[in-house]
Amino acid sequence: MTDFRQKKVDLAAYNNDWYEPGGSAFKRTLWYFVNALFFINPLNPVSALKVLLLRLFGARIGKGVVIKSGVNVKYPWHLQVGNHVWIGENVWIDDLVKVTIGDNTTLSQGCMLLTGSHDYKQPTFDLVVGEIHLEEGAWIGAKAIVCPNVTCGSHSVLAAGSVATKNLEPYTIYQGNPAEAKRERILE
Repeated sequence: MTDFRQKKVDLAAYNNDWYEPGGSAFKRTLWYFVNALFFINPLNPVSALKVLLLRLFGARIGKGVVIKSGVNVKYPWHLQVGNHVWIGENVWIDDLVKVTIGDNTTLSQGCMLLTGSHDYKQPTFDLVVGEIHLEEGAWIGAKAIVCPNVTCGSHSVLAAGSVATKNLEPYTIYQGNPAEAKRERILE
C-alpha cells in the first residue's frame, strides 16, 4: 500500500538564483508601477501611449499594434511584437523569457501567454521557463492559455478556453485541454 503522508519540505532548498529577469531592480520596480497605471488599469484606453511605454522599456513593437485595456506585461524587455497585432482586453503576457508575436496576430480577451511554470516533481516546485513564439497570423482565442516552450504555427488558431501545451501546426485549428487539432484552417 502506498504511503501518502505529507513529507516536510525544506523551502530553504528552493533556489532559482539561476534565473535572471533582466533589467535592474530599479527598472523592474519602475515598470511595475507603469504597468499598473497604464496597462492593467482599465481607465487608460490609449493604445499609442502603451506602445510608446513598451518601447521605452525595451520591447520591440511593430506598426499598427493595438493594445486594449487591462493588459498585463511582466517584463517588456523580453517582448517582441510584429506589425498589425491586436492585443485584447485583460491579456496577460507573463514573459519571464522571450515572447515573440508575429505580424497580423490576434490575442483575444483574457488569454494568457505563460513562459514560466514549476517542476511538480520537485518538493520545492523549482521554476522552469520556456520561450513562446506566435508565428504570423496566429489567433489565440479568448481565455486560452499558451504554455512555456510552445510555438503556434503560422495562421494556427487556439480556440477559446483551450490550453496549448505543445506546438501548434500551421493553418490548423486546435481546441480543448490539452489542445488537440480539430480541423484545417482554410483562408478565403
